[in-house]
Amino acid sequence: MQLGMVGLGRMGANMTRRLMRGGHQLVVSDLSPDAVKGLAGEGATGSSSLADLVGKLSAPRAAWVMVPSGDPTQKTVETLLSLMQSGDTIIDGGNSYFKDDVRRSQMCAAKGVHYVDVGTSGGVWGLERGYCMMIGGPKETVQRLDPIFKTLAPGRGDIPRTPGFDKRGGTAENGYIHCGPSGAGHFVKMVHNGIEYGIMQAYAEGFDIFKNATSKGLPENIRYDLNLPDIAEVWRRGSVISSWLLDLTAMALVENPTLAEYGGFVQDSGEGRWTIQAAIEEAVPAEVLTASLYARFRSRQEHTFADKMLSAMRQKFGGHVEPKSLEKN
Repeated sequence: MQLGMVGLGRMGANMTRRLMRGGHQLVVSDLSPDAVKGLAGEGATGSSSLADLVGKLSAPRAAWVMVPSGDPTQKTVETLLSLMQSGDTIIDGGNSYFKDDVRRSQMCAAKGVHYVDVGTSGGVWGLERGYCMMIGGPKETVQRLDPIFKTLAPGRGDIPRTPGFDKRGGTAENGYIHCGPSGAGHFVKMVHNGIEYGIMQAYAEGFDIFKNATSKGLPENIRYDLNLPDIAEVWRRGSVISSWLLDLTAMALVENPTLAEYGGFVQDSGEGRWTIQAAIEEAVPAEVLTASLYARFRSRQEHTFADKMLSAMRQKFGGHVEPKSLEKN
């Protein structure tokens, strides 16, 4: 199947490679001519602009947008829409806000162009592992694009089947699903990333407790100098909290048990915030996900004015004097 790929960053480039391995024909575009040239050297058809890319696609055309969410995606969709014809399809495979998908799908529908949103998980490992995809958009359009999704997805692999799931049918066991109408794919991926924040925070806090088990504030008989790489490794094998995130944690700890090369400044890419906004709109308690998002905010600050206020109040009501520094091993 022929597909245009707009955006050849780490994920876009590897998705292009995986699709070409599966026998698909890719026309590629990127702001970097070198990125286009590199993929063209691997078998893709290069293009010099979005107009050139659309011109090299056969009707009904399909173009996959893999650029940063927000304004870059909006401008790319608008440009593609101006170049495409009725029956063509624009696919947003980035991390867009699901409400933006609803608006863009209506904008595209006015011209007869289909719009599909695909929440894509797999990161830099997707080339070999495949990509888990959560898809939103018109059912008929999603079905027409199934060869693309099937190639990108990880497939059933060696994961044991969930008892009884074989009676349900569908594509979930292969690593991709049609979640519903426009926006549904990115909505599911949004919550996926919110959960990811919570799981990561739980691991981080647990290992921080291990790291500080040698604290001089503890009695000597309950100070433990623990081997963090070994703990991560043993948890990978038979533990109920094993996961791919734990696999990656184990890798990082083997490379450097102190994680000295990391500063601890943790960014958030937007989906965590949107998940909490959705929880508020639905009046659904989401304490763990909210706390994990706030922990990322906190990681970017030294002592805040709020911390100073707390110290000031403690000093005023109880005469508590804050230590100059808290010694930790």
